[in-house]
Amino acid sequence: MARGYFITFEGLDGSGKTTQLRLLAASLTAAGRNVVTLRQPGGTALGDRIRGILLDSRSEASLGPIAPATEMALMFADRAQAIAEIIEPALASGSIVLCDRYTDSSEAYQGGGRQLGSERILAMHAAACGNLQPDLTLLLLPSLEGSLRRARRRNQRHTRQQGTDENRFERESDEFYRRIYDKYEEIAAREPRRVHPIRDEAPIEEIHTHILEIVSTRLGAPTP
Repeated sequence: MARGYFITFEGLDGSGKTTQLRLLAASLTAAGRNVVTLRQPGGTALGDRIRGILLDSRSEASLGPIAPATEMALMFADRAQAIAEIIEPALASGSIVLCDRYTDSSEAYQGGGRQLGSERILAMHAAACGNLQPDLTLLLLPSLEGSLRRARRRNQRHTRQQGTDENRFERESDEFYRRIYDKYEEIAAREPRRVHPIRDEAPIEEIHTHILEIVSTRLGAPTP
């Protein structure tokens, strides 16, 4: 059986990546493809526990400040588990794997935002993930200001409606997010064959159509 295809979605919270992943999953499924979706951190029982620690803004009130290196290590513990439990088995079965965040997020958030540097992140990726790389990364990069505004508004709404709080990163400064944005740009410039940046401030359906064109070209088969 032919190996599957690994696609990751990257970008700041509020960039629209999660919405676009869901739309692509629906289109690929309608075209008869076997699709597996997951998010990071999370997606496994262990990963969901790690997600609660890393994203809940109340974590540090009970646990104390999370050191940047600890944050990085927890992200990769989640990722290693997801690779072993979900990603590799799905690829081996010939499925298309759509993942909301992967190592590019760690390089952007911990390498850039927390200023740990790319070298440490990439070394950890090689050690913890067996250097497994996506076949294609769709990097959504609308304006920094618009992404932050949407992310903070969404998380406040989610807290009111669901009672869960994933605002730990959204409380960081705009300078923190500028470093993340710049690091994403650096990754895209470094790996142009894998990373496809989408900077449009276009309507959701228009961006979805653009993504379908990219994915169809990469897979060598039409999608609806």
